[in-house]
Amino acid sequence: MSAVLPTAAFLYERVRRVIPPIEWPAFVEDIEAILALKRERNAIILAHNYQTPEIYHCVADIVGDSLALARKAVTVEAQVIVLAGVHFMAETAKLLNPNKTVLIPDMGAGCSLADSITAQDVRLMRESYPGVPIVTYVNTSAAVKAESDICCTSGNAKAVVESLGAPRVIMLPDEYLAKNVAAETKVGIIAWKGRCEVHERFTPADIRELRAAHPGVIVLAHPECHPEVVTEADFSGSTAAMSDYVEREKPPRIVLMTECSMSDNVAVAHPDVEFVRPCNLCPHMKRITLANIRAALEENRHEIRIDPGIAGPARRAVERMLSI
Repeated sequence: MSAVLPTAAFLYERVRRVIPPIEWPAFVEDIEAILALKRERNAIILAHNYQTPEIYHCVADIVGDSLALARKAVTVEAQVIVLAGVHFMAETAKLLNPNKTVLIPDMGAGCSLADSITAQDVRLMRESYPGVPIVTYVNTSAAVKAESDICCTSGNAKAVVESLGAPRVIMLPDEYLAKNVAAETKVGIIAWKGRCEVHERFTPADIRELRAAHPGVIVLAHPECHPEVVTEADFSGSTAAMSDYVEREKPPRIVLMTECSMSDNVAVAHPDVEFVRPCNLCPHMKRITLANIRAALEENRHEIRIDPGIAGPARRAVERMLSI
């Protein structure tokens, strides 16, 4: 490590348990360049929990799940925001910071949930269920948010649903999240058929096999997983709730039924916890790299722009969520 610059050497100490020494030199030049560009451009990087450790721990300024990033985006003072995540997250940051430059390193970083529903679909649902409020997961486009009454995340979905005081609600677009919330509330839930391509692949059999192979392992499942997976797990919650669980309970051995990089990022702060890693990668999150973060900052590449006719109602739907 003596050949690398001092800042990079310091940062490597954070991630040495999850990034092999042989891989680290490939990251150093981009990390140093990104740190310099942030200072030059008055820029800040928001990174989702599913980003790889060299992004999450070495160049990001604010990290967290969708709810945390949405909340913190409101308070950002920097003039330029780089969203290390997927497209709907960058749109959400732009909705909350309309006068700032919001960049996404790769416009192709999409989401199977966001792609599962359109604004026209929401309008048809409203026609089919007149008077029923529509709760829309933040994993959707700004156009879909604009047709909704309020947004939610996996971390506050139950609270949002119950805050409306309605006997039933339409919850879009994640079918499994809607069913998992329905199991926890008396509010009737009308669900859509969208699914996360990462979480839908986990099965109860996966959990039973993990328990057999790793006796005593604690299983945490994301609420985008099938309800049978959630039932089989020891705990279910958002990525922030999973991280809090590890911090609070400090189990000797744990498995997170969610995207791969989450385990690496949490493991950095918990050297005494053994993380069993069933690896389901999100191909969209993995489109974000140090190289294209650097390029976005150098070239002002991939700026997020939202139609003004959509931005107002979409922003209000997000702001209502943040007030819960």
